[in-house]
Amino acid sequence: MKILLKRIYEDSSPTDGYRVLVDRLWPRGITKERAALDEWDKDLAPSTDLRLWFHHDPNRWEEFSDKYLKELQENNFGPEFLKRLQNQEVVTLVYAAKDEKHCHPLILKGYLQSLESIK
Repeated sequence: MKILLKRIYEDSSPTDGYRVLVDRLWPRGITKERAALDEWDKDLAPSTDLRLWFHHDPNRWEEFSDKYLKELQENNFGPEFLKRLQNQEVVTLVYAAKDEKHCHPLILKGYLQSLESIK
């Protein structure tokens, strides 16, 4: 399975494959039709407390990354997600964050890829 990342404000494309919104909140100004999602998986997003603490502050990126990865490992939603989508060739993790260098889907993608390599 190939895992891609894409901002929800970019146009969807057939090459996106299976599109999953991985934010806890619905993105502003986006209709369901424009989002063109196959699924909205809030469980893969950081907890509300962690999201509010991070507040997209790049100075907190390293600590946020560690805490979010710990949440992912403890909640164990990743293996179930991969199992459920195992027949998808391409999965695009869709998100709304403006800062593409300091956003949780980067961590999520790495985590999911690490689980894939364990198989």
